[in-house]
Amino acid sequence: MAHRPETYMKRAVLVSLFCNIVLVIIKATALIIVNSLAIAVDLGISFVGLMVSVILYYSIKLANRPADILHNYGYGKVEHVCEAMEGVVLIGIAMAMSFQAITHLLHPRHVSMPMIGLISCVISLTLNFVGAHFILKMGRKSGSPAIHAEGVHYRMEGMISSMIGGSFVISMILLAGAYGKFAAYVDPIAALVVSLFLIVPSFKLAKGAFFHLLDASVEEDSQMEILKQLGRHIEHYCEFRDLRTRTAGRKKFVEFKLVVPEDVSFKKGHDIVSFIEQDIKKNIPGSEVSVKMEPCKKDCEYIKSDEECPYL
Repeated sequence: MAHRPETYMKRAVLVSLFCNIVLVIIKATALIIVNSLAIAVDLGISFVGLMVSVILYYSIKLANRPADILHNYGYGKVEHVCEAMEGVVLIGIAMAMSFQAITHLLHPRHVSMPMIGLISCVISLTLNFVGAHFILKMGRKSGSPAIHAEGVHYRMEGMISSMIGGSFVISMILLAGAYGKFAAYVDPIAALVVSLFLIVPSFKLAKGAFFHLLDASVEEDSQMEILKQLGRHIEHYCEFRDLRTRTAGRKKFVEFKLVVPEDVSFKKGHDIVSFIEQDIKKNIPGSEVSVKMEPCKKDCEYIKSDEECPYL
């Protein structure tokens, strides 16, 4: 049974909110017991995820509000604002933790009970990867960029928990052998690697969000679909002009001018425009199409050659 996009978005946000609360509790407890800088980085990421989930919950309600007199194109761009906020904050965490990691490398210290840290990482990465699978699935069904970004965040957080879990395994191996003194360097190195790993996807996330806030065109697949639908009705109009598209969250706006023969009746011209609008909306979910009908200027080769107009 198909549901409205809003339903999928709400499901994703509720799952994200629940998982983030559990993750914050697990990692905060592990941090107190293990005293690990790498877990502190992971906890910071989860805390940001929790805050974003709360903001996203209210943002989705706002994004789904219909257009009004103050916002003629709706509130869809609030989804991109959430993406940008998450990206910027994660970059800040990565930079701050990188500095802390370098400080700890100069003054290394052993973590307490690395086995507890490993267990917390295994639980965390399981929650992250399962949550990422569900949220990304809801993101595809809803077409929401903010939900997709949340799913990517979960998957990235799962990879980070895997890396930190690996560092605890290395620490335990070193402590069990003759190289115990080097175990103190594993935790700050892991924190530094995780922080550097976090910067690139966070920067891409923020960059993509800001790009869409600048009225970016729809993606290439949707552009090709518009041209495909225009091609299906090519025998009914002379040409199209000034094709422009923009995105606002999961919504896509399409507008262009359609040139029809001057002698075509208003009703027939309106029907042609309506058919094209309906076909584009049907094949590009979440799209709003605006077509301006214009009469031809009778300056084509058919008129110059005194031939009959093929579009009448």
